[in-house]
Amino acid sequence: MQYSLKRVFNFIKLKDILHIFLAMIVFPFAIIAKIFIREFWLVCEDENEARDNGYWFFKWVRENRPKQKIAYTINIKSPDYQKVKPLGKVIRYGFIAHWFWYIVADKNISSQKGGKPNAAVCYLFEVVLKMRKKNRVFLQHGVTINDAEWLYYKNCYFDLFVASAKPEYEYLKKRFGYPDNKVALLGFSRFDNLHDVEVDKNLILVMPTWRNWLGRSSKENKDLVFTETEYFIKWNSFISCNKLHELLKKYNKKLMFFPHRNMQKFLQFFTTDCDRIEIADWKKYDIQDVLKRSALMITDYSSVFFDFAYMRKPVLFYQFDEKEYRQRQYGQGYFNYRDTVLGKWTDDESSVMEYLEKSLVDGMSLVDESVIREFFPLWDKNNSERIYNAIKGD
Repeated sequence: MQYSLKRVFNFIKLKDILHIFLAMIVFPFAIIAKIFIREFWLVCEDENEARDNGYWFFKWVRENRPKQKIAYTINIKSPDYQKVKPLGKVIRYGFIAHWFWYIVADKNISSQKGGKPNAAVCYLFEVVLKMRKKNRVFLQHGVTINDAEWLYYKNCYFDLFVASAKPEYEYLKKRFGYPDNKVALLGFSRFDNLHDVEVDKNLILVMPTWRNWLGRSSKENKDLVFTETEYFIKWNSFISCNKLHELLKKYNKKLMFFPHRNMQKFLQFFTTDCDRIEIADWKKYDIQDVLKRSALMITDYSSVFFDFAYMRKPVLFYQFDEKEYRQRQYGQGYFNYRDTVLGKWTDDESSVMEYLEKSLVDGMSLVDESVIREFFPLWDKNNSERIYNAIKGD
C-alpha cells in the first residue's frame, strides 16, 4: 500500500486533483443511472487515437451487434474523431461525461492501461484503495513481449487480459500473476483486418519504438538535449546513410521513417536529403494502413513487428542500445530477438544495410506460414467475435 501511494504521488498533478472532485460530483448521479442503464460498455484507447484494438472492437460491435449498448471515448480534437463519430455514441475523453459513463459502465474496455478519465485517480481508486468493480477488459496495445511489471496483476487487477500469441499467453499466465480465468487467448481485434492485404512492394517501413527516459516529461530529462542522445544520433545517422540512399535508388524503393507516437514530438529534429525517404507525422497516417501496405519492416524493440509477422512479411531488428533499454525500460521477456525465424538481428548500422540489401536481392520473401501459425494459432478474422463472446460470458 505504501509503495503504491508513493508511486501515485510521484506523478500526481493539479489536474489529477481536480479529477478527484469531478469523480465525487458525478458519482451519486452515476450510481442512480446504473439502476436504469444495464449492460452498457465503454471503449477507449489513447485519448488522441482511434486506430488500435479498442477502435476495431468498437467498430465490429456497432456493425455486428448493433443492439449492444456501447460508446467510444476520444478527444474531440483528435484527427480520428470524425472517423469514429459515425459509428455510434462518442464521449468526450477526460471530461465529466467520461467520469459519468465510466462509473455507469458494466464493462470498461481499453487497449491502454491508462485509458480512463484520469489515469492517476483511477489507479488510486482501483489498485491502491481497491475500490473496483470486476469489469475491466484489457485489449492490449501490442503483443506483450517484455517483462513489463506495470502490467502484473497486482498493479492492474484486469478482469480479462486478452492475448493473441501462444507464447505470449503462456508467459502472461506464468509470469504476470493473473488467475487462470483472467487471461484469454482470443486474438487482437485489429488482426481481423490483416488478411488479404494489398502490399506496396516498393515501400519499406522503419518504426523505432519509444524510450521512456526520453519520451516523457520528468525532472530527470527536463534539461534533455534530444540531438545529443544516442537514440537521435543513431536513427538520424540511419536515415542519412549514403548506403541506404544507394540501395533505395538501386532497387527503386521508398522508405517511411515512422517513430513511435511518444517520440513524435521530436520529429522536427530528424532530417534527410534523400527524396525517397519520408519522415512520417502520425497525424497524417493510419498506422494499420501503413503496416498493411509496407513490404518490409525495420524496428528496434517495437512489438508492432508482430502485426507484420502475422502478415508473413520480413522484419529486421536494429538494437544499438539493448543494454540500456533492458535496464531502463523493459526487462527481457520470453522472446529472443537474436535468434528468431521471424527476422534478422543486429546492433550496428552496417549490418542493417547488409541484411537490407540481401532482403532486397531475395525479393523480400515471405515468412513460412507454418512458423506464423505456431505463434498465432487463431489466425483468422474472428478475433473481435471471440472477444465479444468472452466479455458477454457466452
